[in-house]
Amino acid sequence: MNLQVVYCNYQTASLDIRERLAFSSEAQLERAYQELRTRFPATETVVVSTCNRVEVYTAQEDLSTGPTSQDLARFFSEFHNVPIDEFLGDLLQQSGADAVRHLFEVACSIDSMVLGESQIVSQVKTAYDIATRSEANGPLTNALFQRALQVSRRVRTETRLAEGRVSIASVAVGEFGRSIFDRFTDKTVLIIGAGEMAEETLRYLQTEGVGKLLVCNRSLPRAQQMAARFHGEARPWEELDRWLSEADIVVSATGASEP
Repeated sequence: MNLQVVYCNYQTASLDIRERLAFSSEAQLERAYQELRTRFPATETVVVSTCNRVEVYTAQEDLSTGPTSQDLARFFSEFHNVPIDEFLGDLLQQSGADAVRHLFEVACSIDSMVLGESQIVSQVKTAYDIATRSEANGPLTNALFQRALQVSRRVRTETRLAEGRVSIASVAVGEFGRSIFDRFTDKTVLIIGAGEMAEETLRYLQTEGVGKLLVCNRSLPRAQQMAARFHGEARPWEELDRWLSEADIVVSATGASEP
């Protein structure tokens, strides 16, 4: 079996590079899988793309076939229209048992920015599910990812790795916020954004008993939907300046490249 992973993450690449190489939607991933099948028809592929990492796992039975790390770097460059010399030095490659170990460390959040954070598990599962729907994976990657997710569940239930503050949101808001305020119960917190990170932040703040939660997003219906789930209030994007000045704590959780 010829198994490898070619990747960059928060340790090797800047946020700018990770964003430019990321696959931001399922539709974009489906196009990527179509392109990968055209280039490497005998290769199984699973792509894991999050804000902190972009990883391409490839596998095939024949040791003499399949893409090289240079082939995958060229794919990144051509698919995303990013000059290869701008990110080639940020890419790492692992093969065989080292690639297996790397995926297990990722799925178990040992390789995460915040050790033990839970978000990566669902991200790996989602990546695997999309690859399955796109018919990009196969028996080798099926076995690999299914086992990685099983091990991840065991780590969460049989160890104390997930105890304490184990999300970027809880560390950022909890550690920094607590260094300024003794309590959150009488504070107004404004969340800018209505995506996955905003949801994680709202979930943490709700458990902390924040006095007032506000959600502001370019899409007011999205803000209203998110706010309702956490007993907060939505605010229109046009009123952002006003609520920035009235909030005690502001958390920006958007994917925008500019303020």
